[in-house]
Amino acid sequence: MLTELETTLLGVMMMVIMLGMGASMTPRDFLIAFRKPKGILVGLLSQFAVMPFLGFALAMMLGLHPALIVGLLLIACMPGGTTSNIFAYFSKGVLALSIMMTTVSTLVAVVMVPLLLSFYGGMAGVGGEYAIPPGNVAQILVVLLVPTMIGMVLRKLNPNIGATVELIGSFMGVVVILFLIVTWVPRNYQLLLDTPAHIYFATISIGLIGMLFGYWVARGLGQDTNRARTISLETGIQNGPLAVLVVTLTFVGVMQEEVLLIPVLYSLFIVLSSTAITIWYRRNATREELARDAAKVVQSA
Repeated sequence: MLTELETTLLGVMMMVIMLGMGASMTPRDFLIAFRKPKGILVGLLSQFAVMPFLGFALAMMLGLHPALIVGLLLIACMPGGTTSNIFAYFSKGVLALSIMMTTVSTLVAVVMVPLLLSFYGGMAGVGGEYAIPPGNVAQILVVLLVPTMIGMVLRKLNPNIGATVELIGSFMGVVVILFLIVTWVPRNYQLLLDTPAHIYFATISIGLIGMLFGYWVARGLGQDTNRARTISLETGIQNGPLAVLVVTLTFVGVMQEEVLLIPVLYSLFIVLSSTAITIWYRRNATREELARDAAKVVQSA
C-alpha cells in the first residue's frame, strides 16, 4: 500500500510524464501519421485487442483471486507507457512510430480502458467491491490528457523547450519505477517473499507474451521487421505507473494492497524483461543492417 504522500508524488510524476509525452508531438505529426496510419492501427489492435484478451486468459488459466484479476486486467488494458519510447530507441526501432503509438493509445484509452475493464471484468466474474468504476478510470485519463495538450503547445511555441520537456518526461517513466522500488519494496519485502510463483508468472508473462504476440500480429499484417519490433515493445510495455495510480485512487486499506500487487510487480519486472528483449532486437536490427549493406556492395560490384 502506498502512503498518501507517495500517492501524491506519483500523481505529480505522472503529470510530468504526460507533459513530456505531449511535448514529443505537434499537430503536424498527427497529420503526417494519419496519411499512412497502418502501423498505428496495427499497434492499436495489439494494444486493445491482444493484450486485454491475454490478461483475461492468464487470469482464468491461473485461477486468480478477484483482486489479482482486477490488477492483471488493469495492466492488460492500459495504454502504452512512455518508457517504451526509450526501449524503441535503443533497439533501433522506429522511434516516431513508437511515440505516435504511445500518444494515440493514451487518447483512445479514455474510451477503451473503461469498456474493456467492464467487459473482461464481467466475463471473469469480478464485481461488487473489487470492480473499478469506469468513470474513475475515464476521469483520471482525461485529467492526464491536460498536461499532454500543454506539452504539445510548448513544442509548437518553442521547439527547444519542448524537446527538453520531452526528454525529462521520458526519463521520468524510469524514475517512477525506481520510486516504486525505493518506497514500496522495502516495506513489503515479506509480501514479495510470500507471493506464490504463479503470480510472478502472470506478472512477467503478460509483458513477454504481449511482445511476442505484438510482433507476429504486426508481421502478419504486413509490417516490416523493424516496425514489427517497435509495435512489439509498444504492445508489451504497458503504462504500469498509470495502473498503480488508478488503484491508489480507487481502493484503500487491505483491498488496495491486494489489487496493487500485480501492477507494482509488473512495473518492476517489465524493465528487466524489456532490457533483455531490447538487446535481442538491437542485435537483430544490426544484423539486418549489415546484410543490407553487404547486398548493396554486391549489387554495385
